[in-house]
Amino acid sequence: MKDLPIIDPHFHLWDLDNNYYPWLSDGVKPSAFGDYTPINKTYLIDDFLADAGNQNLVKAVHLDVGYDPKDPAGETRWLQGVADKHGFPHGIVGYADFRRPDVGDLLDEHMTYANFRGIRQSMNYHQDPAKTYLTEPGVSGTPEWRRGFKELARRDLSFDLQLYYWQMEEFLDLARAFPDVQIILNHTGMQVDGPSHFEGWRSGMRMLAQAPNVACKISGLGMGDWTWTVESIRPYVEEALATFGVERCMFASNFPVDKLFGSYDKIMDAFKVITANYTGDEQLALFHHNAARLYRI
Repeated sequence: MKDLPIIDPHFHLWDLDNNYYPWLSDGVKPSAFGDYTPINKTYLIDDFLADAGNQNLVKAVHLDVGYDPKDPAGETRWLQGVADKHGFPHGIVGYADFRRPDVGDLLDEHMTYANFRGIRQSMNYHQDPAKTYLTEPGVSGTPEWRRGFKELARRDLSFDLQLYYWQMEEFLDLARAFPDVQIILNHTGMQVDGPSHFEGWRSGMRMLAQAPNVACKISGLGMGDWTWTVESIRPYVEEALATFGVERCMFASNFPVDKLFGSYDKIMDAFKVITANYTGDEQLALFHHNAARLYRI
């Protein structure tokens, strides 16, 4: 599998010298993934390509990373400039708050950039202030949020869904309400509370997978297991693959956030070890073809 072509459908860049990211620029704060001081520095495309240099990385998709909330389309504008110069990223997933009355105009602004593919609004709600991304639960069920989400549907854009497992019933309802929107679950359901929550996570994953328009990115496992090994993440990877099926899963690095917990090679090689007995077609689907299809790249 050394030469297996890889599309990485979840990575991040940030330029702290020229752009504003509140969670980075304003100092390190308590977070779901612990002390991120080691990555609180500019990380550009050359850094990412160097980290991935031992893998046969052919394409990649950039996910929103908490850019200046006063100018959400500014991140897409900057990334398109990076792509025009370097070839990467091939896909861009930006940010929008669907509660904005003018969210349709914001989506149109994002769409002026050729590599833009969809939106992520992190929906994680947790009672621990360090782990929550929203100030209240149930936001996706409100009329104003769904009015904005409908603007996404009208433009044939995908939605990257970041949440915790106890929110999966809420988003199964959303997926069923918008069956034509491709929803892509981030970070394997973002199980950040440890192995004691495995059964709850598994139940939630099986529930959410009932919606055929939901796919799963297997990534971010280091955020819930800071000293992970192949064997410690294997149950999550195998359960996700069994639940969503090979045709609805893809592997991603979540770099440089997961650089806190291991190298790029450690992550991708672990996925290769776990799928070593899969057929060649299945491996191609998980590491390349599904990402190409789901992100239209």
